[in-house]
Amino acid sequence: MSFLSYLINGLSLGSIYAIIALGYTMVYGIAKMLNFAHGDVIMIGCYVVFTMTNSFHLDPLASLGIAIVFCTVLGVCIEKIAYRPLRGANALAVLITAIGVSYFLQNLALIVFGSDTKSFTSIIEAEPLVLAGGKLKIPVITIVTVLSCVVIMAALMLFINKSKAGQAMLAVSEDRDAAQLMGVNVNNTISLTFAIGSGLAAIAGVLLCSAYPTLSPYTGAMPGIKAFTAAVFGGIGSIPGAFIGGILLGVIEIMGRAYISSQLSDAIVFAVLIIVLLVKPTGILGRPIQEKV
Repeated sequence: MSFLSYLINGLSLGSIYAIIALGYTMVYGIAKMLNFAHGDVIMIGCYVVFTMTNSFHLDPLASLGIAIVFCTVLGVCIEKIAYRPLRGANALAVLITAIGVSYFLQNLALIVFGSDTKSFTSIIEAEPLVLAGGKLKIPVITIVTVLSCVVIMAALMLFINKSKAGQAMLAVSEDRDAAQLMGVNVNNTISLTFAIGSGLAAIAGVLLCSAYPTLSPYTGAMPGIKAFTAAVFGGIGSIPGAFIGGILLGVIEIMGRAYISSQLSDAIVFAVLIIVLLVKPTGILGRPIQEKV
């Protein structure tokens, strides 16, 4: 029964990683850049919910809605101010800028909220689901997290494959110059990608802090790195790959923590990533990138 409990916890954590990884993989697949500030957008979203519920006494779900809107606008602003001027620059300049944006958001949170770790109240307060005669208890937030991940991934797949904006994203991801010649507004398409990814970051952050109820300016740092790892694990640029990579990473981390060593759980996660990339460098569902000459 303990194995099943660990597996469920792994699915819950993996679902959070998957939602964050979806933001990474969308931005990379369409804009061909790594937004390392994505993890800190998670943290900002959590602070918005924390402030709305504690200072303004709003309903947690209403606070989540405000956080999604705030992070969506923040993502668009980051893209326009920090990344758009570097659209034609080399990858190293964009990477350094992304790291700079990440540190800027962390230090802004330190100035505004302080360095103290805050206690985060779960957005869903309910009795756990009891199964197997009381031997297995599943927190409601765990069920909500897994279901949210599945719904978000399915909605994203439908959006990308069925909507006009989604088709524009696919066109930009394949060939930005050709898409622009065909009338696609590349800047608006990339801004929309950042908006969606940042909105998902707010959802993932609130689910993370609801399951692990602490909040600090560094809350999004390690989950952001692990979610990026999940995106690479599944195949960067692939939405189903981000989902699979996130779930597998969460299960591996929880199982490693339970059966091998809690101190080595992070090392186990990255060791598995290295092994997978040695066998399949593009990740589980990734495709080799064709270089144009």
